[in-house]
Amino acid sequence: MAQSRDGFQSRLGFVLAASGAAVGLGNIWGFPTQAANHGGGAFLLVYFIVIFLLALPALYTELYLGHKAQANPVKALRNAWQEQAPQVGAAAGYLGLAGAIVMLSFYSIVAGWMLAYALEPIALFLGFTEISTFLKTDSMARNFIFTPLMLLLTASIILKGVKSGIETWSRRLMPMLLVLLVGLIAYIATLDGASNGFAAYLVPDFSQILDPGLIIAAMGQAFFSLSLGVGCMMIYGSYLQPDANLPRLTASVALLDTGVAFLAGLLIIPAIYVAQHNGVQVFSDGKLVGEGQLIFAILPQLFNTMGEVGLLVGLLFFVLMSIASLTSTISSTEIPVAFLVENHQVERKQATFLVSLTVLTASSLIIFNFDWLFGLVIMVLTQYQLPLMGLFYFITVGWLWRRGNQLHKATSGVRYWFAQYIRFVCPILMTAVFANVAFG
Repeated sequence: MAQSRDGFQSRLGFVLAASGAAVGLGNIWGFPTQAANHGGGAFLLVYFIVIFLLALPALYTELYLGHKAQANPVKALRNAWQEQAPQVGAAAGYLGLAGAIVMLSFYSIVAGWMLAYALEPIALFLGFTEISTFLKTDSMARNFIFTPLMLLLTASIILKGVKSGIETWSRRLMPMLLVLLVGLIAYIATLDGASNGFAAYLVPDFSQILDPGLIIAAMGQAFFSLSLGVGCMMIYGSYLQPDANLPRLTASVALLDTGVAFLAGLLIIPAIYVAQHNGVQVFSDGKLVGEGQLIFAILPQLFNTMGEVGLLVGLLFFVLMSIASLTSTISSTEIPVAFLVENHQVERKQATFLVSLTVLTASSLIIFNFDWLFGLVIMVLTQYQLPLMGLFYFITVGWLWRRGNQLHKATSGVRYWFAQYIRFVCPILMTAVFANVAFG
């Protein structure tokens, strides 16, 4: 079976694809606001420490499970639990599968918003003011146009498989994302007010560095920003060659993902201070606004104050956000598609169609019941499923999976101490994240 599976053909292709899965709206949307509201440089310092202490081992654990099994998460976790309770492992795999569908159902809606906002400056430039207004105004009609459009874009890449689809497009989209990020940072840096933003982001407020709120926020952000907990990394790990250098690849993915998050802060925080300099209200109760207010209110207002160049900056920014969304939807879609192909021998074309149809149905349900369902879905997934699945992976690799688990067999050296760290320390850190996120 392992021989007939599609897979990544190069180290770079895998790193770009896995980083693309990790680089989502959480990096470019959530990370900068968290940093600004938790002591700027102090948050950055703690975040980098936490990436090393918790997120790297979690990323390695999830990749390791998929890599050793050379199979989708349901099969991989069933194999890992083979000697104890295979049905428990399989059930966790199915839970991850459901989580991927749920994540896609709301993520596709938000990705559709990004696409609409990317097209809005073009419509305005061409003089189509009614279309421009439609594109930037929240409505059910807009959701039902752009959510399926995002699903079609994702499906068109998934249809081509791992090598010709996921790897090829990751090699195109990720460099484009990085170029756009750096270009926008360079431009924003020239504007009045930007220097205050750089100071707020980069200068540490060390009085906050031991604040439990800051530490837990950094732990949660580090875990969520790497897309851990639904099986994205497990499925990508399974597509690696059996002799791949997993520790080095894990470090490369974490480094690139963290680098993009850091660059996003260099763009967003100075941009917010430029907006404030231009008369836009950016603070609420002494804290920088976040969530939809930041992306869909503050920044478009900033672009409006820039005149015609604001159209170009707005276009590039939302193209950047659309790319970040697409690289994430690709990885989440591959999980159920791989499951149908491998466990039920469904052809990839048919599997992609079935998954896309299921996600569209779930997205439609959210759109029709948006006011209460959208927030509920995000809360259940991010506050409960992701951290609990991360904890489950640590327990699986550290305690329950024996046959074929090289970490479990290690008796000395770096691998032995790393195995002990995964067994004893990581579950405690993960439980702390879960307790704070779920009940804090």
